[in-house]
Parts: sequence; C-alpha cells; structure tokens
Amino acid sequence: MSNWREQALALAGIFQSATLVERLAKTGNAPQEQLETGIYSLFQLNPDNAEAVFGGADKLLPGLKVSRQLLQSRQHPEYTDCLRYALSILYLQRQLSKKNDLLAIIGSRLDKAKTQAEHFSLTHENVFSNLASIYSDTLSTFRFRIQVLGDFNYLQQQRIANQIRTMLFAGVRAATLWRQLGGRRLHLLFQRKKLLAATDALIAQLESANLHSGEKS
Repeated sequence: MSNWREQALALAGIFQSATLVERLAKTGNAPQEQLETGIYSLFQLNPDNAEAVFGGADKLLPGLKVSRQLLQSRQHPEYTDCLRYALSILYLQRQLSKKNDLLAIIGSRLDKAKTQAEHFSLTHENVFSNLASIYSDTLSTFRFRIQVLGDFNYLQQQRIANQIRTMLFAGVRAATLWRQLGGRRLHLLFQRKKLLAATDALIAQLESANLHSGEKS
C-alpha cells in the first residue's frame, strides 16, 4: 500500500520549490527559511523517511498549502507557473533517473558542496553558486529545459539565477523522493482524493502544533 502521508510530503516539497522559483523570478526574493529547506534537502542522501529529507514536516507547511489548493481544483490562475514548473520538474527527474553517469556526478559533487555549506552556511552565495553549477552541468544538458518566466531585471542577475537553479535542483530532489515513495504523475489525476486527505491531515496537525507552541510561549 502507498504511504499517502509520505507522498504528500514529497509532493509538497516539489510545489514549495516551484513556488520559490516563481517568486525569485518575479520579485527577486524568497523566504530565507524556505530556501534553506530546499538546500538542506539536497544534502540528505540516505534519509530515514520523507520528513528527514526536509528537516521536519513543519518546514513544508507553505508547500502543503499550495499542494492542497492545486489538488482541490486545478483552476487556480495564480498557480499557473508554479504548476508548470512542478510538472516540468517531474519530467526532468524522470529523464535524470535513466542517466547513471549524471547521477554519479551529482552524488560526488553534492558531497563536496555539503562540506562547503558546513564551512559557510546553507544559504551562502558560494553554496548557491556551487549548487547552480551542478544543476547547469547535469540537468541543463538535457534537450528539455525548464523555461523560467519573470522579470528580466531579476533573471539576468547572477545571484538570483543561481538561487533559481538551486531551487529547481531542490525540486528534482523532492521529485526523486516522490518516485521512490511510489508517486506517479497519474496519481495527481486518479489519486487526488487520497493525496488531498493526507495533505489536509498534515496541515491540520502542523497548524495545531503551531497553535500549541504559541500558547506555551
């Protein structure tokens, strides 16, 4: 049986990354904590479960909320680009899964990038630059490329371009987890109710925990 809770977390990871790509491209910035979650996930190569990839389910609350909106009804004009990025990420991850040579390169280079992140910090510019170059040297070599739409003034800035590539990379990481957990693109059509129920339950659980922690403090 599929673990819908775990799949819902992985899917939220994809949508959270896709939303960050859209925000960076259109506004030039994104929440620091969410960027950290994306980068953190890239360095979790042998996690115990889906939560461990992201450093806790609570880190995915923004992505879970986007996921809920899109699973309830795909008629959300404000999420058009986000959904396109998410579906493109899923497609790109499938292409990557067939390329053992590229997977090996990614694995060894992520090892070095992790050491760098430990030396600086997860969201240091050098770390973004390094992760973006791994993405460019591997995933950007496919014929299929993700077209990012936004404000040209932001897109042409190297720092923002690096952050966008890193978040696309984090999306591919979440998509890898989604596939490992048995997630399939058809689930978005035919298992929407089960994914939505799991997503709703996670949001309720996390919001309740936030409420209680707020009362204690």
